[in-house]
Amino acid sequence: MTDGHLFNNISLGGRVGNNPGQFRLYSGGLAWKKQGGGKTIEVDKADIISVTWMKIPRSYQLSVGTKEGIRYVFKGFREQDVSNLTNFIQKNTGTTPEEKQLSVSGHNWGAVDINGNMLSFNVGSKEAFEVSLSDVSQTQLQGKTDVVLEFHVDDTTGANEKDSLMDLSFHVPTSNTQFLGDEERPSAHIFWQKILAIADVGSSEEAVVSLEGIAILTPRGRYTVELHMSFLRLQGQANDFKIQYSSILRLFVLPKSNNPHTFVVITLDPPIRKGQTLYPHIVIQFVTENVVEKELSLSEEVLAEKYKDRLQSSYNGLEHEVFSKILRGLSGAKVTRPSTFRSCQDGYAVKSSLKAEDGLLYPLEKGFFFLPKPPTLILHEEVCFLHF
Repeated sequence: MTDGHLFNNISLGGRVGNNPGQFRLYSGGLAWKKQGGGKTIEVDKADIISVTWMKIPRSYQLSVGTKEGIRYVFKGFREQDVSNLTNFIQKNTGTTPEEKQLSVSGHNWGAVDINGNMLSFNVGSKEAFEVSLSDVSQTQLQGKTDVVLEFHVDDTTGANEKDSLMDLSFHVPTSNTQFLGDEERPSAHIFWQKILAIADVGSSEEAVVSLEGIAILTPRGRYTVELHMSFLRLQGQANDFKIQYSSILRLFVLPKSNNPHTFVVITLDPPIRKGQTLYPHIVIQFVTENVVEKELSLSEEVLAEKYKDRLQSSYNGLEHEVFSKILRGLSGAKVTRPSTFRSCQDGYAVKSSLKAEDGLLYPLEKGFFFLPKPPTLILHEEVCFLHF
């Protein structure tokens, strides 16, 4: 390509494992798209503030830091790619890529570097490991010298994920000079406060809002739906799912044709797992005319500082609208509604069947969605041909 570089089989690093996809670096920035569809990442060149290369086992890793304090990690580059991409990045973004070395000494003592939402542990001038502070659910100060980080554990999982980081402990002696403290607030306390200021450690006990007796078609059952600050919880008689907002790709609000119900679909990547079955879409069915009034369990300070114009202190309206607005505000996910299409009965969808299942096919702006079972999203860009 004349306007940049395109690579396949580049993995996105993160808590959900290594997801392979297509990586594109062009004059306007960079983009990554998961293989087979799903999660996408786009970064404008004006938002890039740092770029780092690191040699890791079997490949090279590219880390990109943004103005928002987010760092994206891409793995799978070859040695010959490094010089070409370094020159391209420097020419088009004005940022000079740096090179980091990976520590393989096995030493468990060193220095901590907090940059944006990333915490890296360095042994000398080399990096031993790094974790995203946005994945931290709780942090505790134990005694005067120990700080424990607990990480989000939910029911979404990558297809090849076998292990998950649960917690991480740091010993910060009182003689530490990086986090200077005193008798009342030792160094570990200073480090703990710095983590608190960045990590998403809102109370996991109290929900921001909850809805009871909600009918979910996939996975089937009636659930109490709890919306917390960093995750969504579905509590049923036989199942209990916890879903991080970072796993939510998009929300769909789709009224049923000539029917008093409305679908709200939560699309996930990675999906939730129940036994050996993966559910990439949660299909919720609301009674269209049902009206609710909800107060959010958030202080005015939290609303103003963290959510600004995304959330209100209270909501009064149709249940499916109240739910989708609050979930959008908490998760930041985009909401898709029916396009301009109307059927001959003036509905938003047409009756159809997928294999042996009858349902509704919704023509949307960028794809088709078949509901309710099996929920199937077909993007226009994935369509090769049409046959009538």
